[in-house]
Amino acid sequence: MADAFVLGIAGGSGAGKSTIAKDLSAAVDPEITIISLDDYYEDLSELPLAEREDRNFDHPDAIDWDRLVADVEALSRGETVAMPQYDFEKHARAPTARTVDPGPIVVLEGIFALYHDRIVTQLDLALYVQTDADVRVLRRLQRDVTERGRTVDGVVEQYLSTVKPMHEQFVEPTKENADLIVPEGTNPAVIDVLREKVVSEMAAHREAATEL
Repeated sequence: MADAFVLGIAGGSGAGKSTIAKDLSAAVDPEITIISLDDYYEDLSELPLAEREDRNFDHPDAIDWDRLVADVEALSRGETVAMPQYDFEKHARAPTARTVDPGPIVVLEGIFALYHDRIVTQLDLALYVQTDADVRVLRRLQRDVTERGRTVDGVVEQYLSTVKPMHEQFVEPTKENADLIVPEGTNPAVIDVLREKVVSEMAAHREAATEL
């Protein structure tokens, strides 16, 4: 198969990145392979739990960039990869990887999807989801308490101590690498516009690949 069309979706924690990825997957005809950057946190399983919990997961250094870059490259070439799975309650990588087959469209979504040059250069289209900070923190609070076994106090403390300052220092500036800056993405009209853009860009991508 020809090289896949690679789409990056970045934005702050709780911005709606995964929602856009899922809605696009439902709206675009070719099957989409979605990669969550959250699964590529460095493996901390050898550390005591207290040390894992104390790590700054909102800093770019928390990401296993080598493996992420390698997997994105492999999927874009049409190769199957063994994708890591991260356990947020244990703050460690799960012992079993997940087999992921390539599709004609690969979507990488995460707060640092537009951060690293080695990733940005692989993207055929880069999106940044711009969402009000109040909305983002409320979404994060609900998600971390209901899905990741956190306490309200713990989520609030983490947001104030690392999430907010790291967003301002490392995440927000990456919108300069975006081809498109979009609102929350929950509006169907936004998804329709993105679908048309992705389909158009993918067609141009395939035409360029055919000419090589």
